[in-house]
Amino acid sequence: MPTVTRERVLVVEDDAAARVGLEQLIRSWGFDVEAAADGEQALERIASFQPGIVLTDLVVPKIGGLDLLHKVAELGEHVTTVILTAQGTIETAVEAIKQGAYDYLTKPVDLPRLQILLGKIIERHQTLREVRVLRRQLSEYGQFGALVGNSAEMRKIYHVIEQAAPTNASVLISGESGTGKELVAQTIHQLSSRASAPYVPINCVAIPDMLLESELFGHEKGAFTGAVERRPGCFEIADHGTLFLDEIAEMTPPTQVKLLRVLQERTFRRLGGRNEQAVDVRIIAATNVDPQTAVKEAKLREDLYYRLNVFEIQLPSLRDRKSDVPLLIEHFVNEYNERHGRSVAAVEPHAMSVLCAYSWPGNVRELRNVIERATIVANGHFITADDLPRLVDVGRGTAPLPGPVRGLKPGTTVAQAEWQLIEVTLQHTSGNKTRAAELLGISLKTLHNKLNRVKDDENAITT
Repeated sequence: MPTVTRERVLVVEDDAAARVGLEQLIRSWGFDVEAAADGEQALERIASFQPGIVLTDLVVPKIGGLDLLHKVAELGEHVTTVILTAQGTIETAVEAIKQGAYDYLTKPVDLPRLQILLGKIIERHQTLREVRVLRRQLSEYGQFGALVGNSAEMRKIYHVIEQAAPTNASVLISGESGTGKELVAQTIHQLSSRASAPYVPINCVAIPDMLLESELFGHEKGAFTGAVERRPGCFEIADHGTLFLDEIAEMTPPTQVKLLRVLQERTFRRLGGRNEQAVDVRIIAATNVDPQTAVKEAKLREDLYYRLNVFEIQLPSLRDRKSDVPLLIEHFVNEYNERHGRSVAAVEPHAMSVLCAYSWPGNVRELRNVIERATIVANGHFITADDLPRLVDVGRGTAPLPGPVRGLKPGTTVAQAEWQLIEVTLQHTSGNKTRAAELLGISLKTLHNKLNRVKDDENAITT
């Protein structure tokens, strides 16, 4: 069984009693520890011991704490510095943080806080190690975790993910349907210190308004008709983890107000309940409309927007990063070879030119579906243009909208005609509901409501 290397801590303190005390205490917490009495000795220890954490007094002989901080910073992100300071030099300690220190502690040191701080640094180092692995993966394969793409547009996204992931700050992701908003949310969660805690996704548009509040906050027995038992909500389930709220702009204003309160107070109350419950949840929200436009149109509360928008990620459409299409195709071919037991080696050049010329209104999701089908139907080791659906036509760029809806005749009800129009539009958009709603001139939520009604009304789907 391989040996697990413990985190190494260097204590830099000129007071002998304090130095020995800290060294022994931190070692008892499971760390490898060495100590130095001054700045010059600290640099020697850093070279030989190679610590991951340097805990240094702000005022030490020969090389001061700030100068030591600058020299440690030159070693890169592998070493994290924590400053110890007397009460009268807190301003200098704050300046040290601006110059690269992770945090500071005042003397006498609050030992429980120091232990918590060291634990957070370990989590930070784990995240940084995972990011370094992802950077190598990106360099070699054009992937960043589950995200695929090596274009300048996607590299900007990866950079923001690296910045956002180690924090607890809220993130607002925007982009067209099918661009990979949930994949970004999952990647942020996996790179955070919350990775071992629950990741709970919820689509605000897929849940009826009357049930969404219960889904989020839970309910007590008897809170409403049908509430036969207490039920925890998504906030409760995601405690200490991440809650992903997709299509946040479709949430009703009253529910947005309650969500804002949870973000501000970090407490919530189940429907029908009286007691406030504390909760530690990171919120990642997403919308397929421009957030600022949603605010102007009163679909998204301005105060909620600013509360969610600590980090903003705007995902590009696939047509705006066409250089990533071949990488995505290769990735999906490998995925579906394994899933369906196929042995497709590559995409034939003409078929690749067809795929690269298409505008992909359904974005990466549409490309994924097309490649899955092509991988299954391919006759041999190469995907040819004949294996692609008619939707992908290099001569037209997009498939033409089918002609007049057939089967309409006197006696056809408005509901029947409406369903046929919805059905043919969804066929045209390859199932992309957002694009279908745009073509139909209705909101995405209205389209979902109509589709839900069709399930309950057999007459509405009679042709």
